Amino acid sequence: MAQPAEKDYYRFVVLFFNCLLTFGSYFCFDMPSVLQNQFQGNLTCPNATVINGTADCVEGLGMTPQEYNLLYAIYAWTNAVVVILAGFLIDKLGNRFGVFLFSFLCVLGSSLFALGSHFKGSAYLLPLMLTGRLLFGSGNGSLTIVQNRITAFWFKGKELALAFGLTLAFSRLGSVLNFFLTQRFEERFGMQWTLWGGAILCVLGFTSAIVVSSLDKVGMRQLGLEGVIQEESRKVRIQDVKQLSLRYWLLVLTIMFFYNGIFPFIADASKFIQDKYDGYAQKEAAYIAGAVYDSSLVLSASVGILIDYVGLRGIFAVSCAVLTLPVFGLLAFTFVAPLVSTIWLGVTYSFAAASMWPSIPLVVPQATIGTAMGLATSLQMIGIGIANLVVGQILGTKTSDTKIPLWRWQRMMVFMLANTIACIVTSVLLNIVDHRQGGTLNKLTKRSAQAERESDAASLLRGEEVGSDDEGEAVPPSPSVNS
Repeated sequence: MAQPAEKDYYRFVVLFFNCLLTFGSYFCFDMPSVLQNQFQGNLTCPNATVINGTADCVEGLGMTPQEYNLLYAIYAWTNAVVVILAGFLIDKLGNRFGVFLFSFLCVLGSSLFALGSHFKGSAYLLPLMLTGRLLFGSGNGSLTIVQNRITAFWFKGKELALAFGLTLAFSRLGSVLNFFLTQRFEERFGMQWTLWGGAILCVLGFTSAIVVSSLDKVGMRQLGLEGVIQEESRKVRIQDVKQLSLRYWLLVLTIMFFYNGIFPFIADASKFIQDKYDGYAQKEAAYIAGAVYDSSLVLSASVGILIDYVGLRGIFAVSCAVLTLPVFGLLAFTFVAPLVSTIWLGVTYSFAAASMWPSIPLVVPQATIGTAMGLATSLQMIGIGIANLVVGQILGTKTSDTKIPLWRWQRMMVFMLANTIACIVTSVLLNIVDHRQGGTLNKLTKRSAQAERESDAASLLRGEEVGSDDEGEAVPPSPSVNS
């Protein structure tokens, strides 16, 4: 009789709780973007007046634009350092170690960040909030690696892009709800309790970690693969990084340059919309900035299904970068409604995420997926951290009492354009190298993956070495033995 783990529904149950791992942490990540005016607002507003429904002085934490962008930069830098070690440890010690540790760090970091907001006007505020973001970044970036590793194990050779798309959709659901609800909560309960609400949502991720780790352990045991995976994990060495292919490094650079134009823009998008376009209050500006995530939420699953059946991941990567260029051009040099640009950016982001990240398990050995994901996330976060600092320098160091000049915003958008052009260059090189090495990324993957899955699952059960593809890369085991 077939074990539950061998049936299709089991891996989708795993996927559901796996998706919930990062729902709360993604809600927390962009809370400063929605509350940027409050973070950069004055410590007091004794003579504030209201003009057309908008106060000429916003009471807040008194941060400068540089200090505000540092909240995002330290998150990115922490990821850049921690995720490398985290990926290696996950490969060595397993998924269950990772989900418990990193989901707990998310809870701890978000709680310390909320606690720091209570020290407004004191010397403790910035150190506490930066430490909170540091711990939160240590957990959230690494937790995403575990999430991707679990997804890659249970869905490799099946609905891989769909599974990655759904995990992204759940994460972006947290981001979308943040842009819709955070401002309302702040108006009613104040900043401090709003930030504590985000910390409580991170507890949901910790609860999900308990469930998904149990399902993962039971499932591997029922499939008879737990011992095999543990044996392969013991063989993982840090020196294995040297064996990662040129395709992998070009794919990582493509991801880094693409995200350099997404996250730093979203971090300042609400302020940008209020400064450049007339008639947008903070709440409406936050909704428009959040349209990037709205589009991603709606499209992620369907885009994942499309890419699972069509393949052509490398071509999609190039197309996403090329189609993103007009977005920053419109924002920099025209007064076209900003909602057009943010929705457009959300569409290209959806295709990029569904084509780029699921490509990593296709070009690295199964046993080193965690390490490979960690390195990819590290370089991505190094790029984002540097980009956040550059944006902070471009926008200036004064408080946000007045509008930032348009020419400064234009320089920021030109910087986003430069990153997108770099993404085009690396993605074109990726396709050239991939074509010379067999065209794995641009194959119609559905049927070929099925054949690989059946043969390698049989080999694993016989205790044989994991097979290799045409480049000598290990082909990952399948969780479904009798499908």
